[in-house]
Amino acid sequence: MLISSDASALLLVDLQERLMPAIHDGPAVVANARRLAEGAGLLDVPVCATEQNPAGLGPTVPDLADLPQLVLPKTSFGAVAEAGFATLLPPGTEEIVVAGCEAHVCVLQTVLGLLAKRHRVLLVADAIGSRNPVNRDLAIDRMRRHGAEVVSTEMVLFEWLRDSTHPRFREVQKLIR
Repeated sequence: MLISSDASALLLVDLQERLMPAIHDGPAVVANARRLAEGAGLLDVPVCATEQNPAGLGPTVPDLADLPQLVLPKTSFGAVAEAGFATLLPPGTEEIVVAGCEAHVCVLQTVLGLLAKRHRVLLVADAIGSRNPVNRDLAIDRMRRHGAEVVSTEMVLFEWLRDSTHPRFREVQKLIR
């Protein structure tokens, strides 16, 4: 089943100033998250973000800070366990496209929580990271085994578009060139 821009929200998990310098391939993770968020904005897909202990890890990185409509500060590793999570996603959101860090901690626990609540979860492999790539790979495998669909940034953007005649096709296409 293709990803639908009408049923999706993009969730950016903990892409924060003090965390990203330690993430393996961190600049690539942020660049792909930016592509997703800009594409989401062009296609009217809501963009939400979480920040793990922002007093300690800082705010969302500047490259992404202007893109989410809502940001949830949290202390729980899994965002779904946070008291304010129910108000983060727009009502009726069926599909949640997930990008962020760290794959084996906050992304993993958030994705498992979303799956437990019967959401369709699309895990954007080239837009998630961990300090150690082994932890990232193990987390992706585990989330896949629990029902998350593993996708890429380009897969998401082109599925949201559906057709080269989409009025925003050229603008979205420029994001990946």
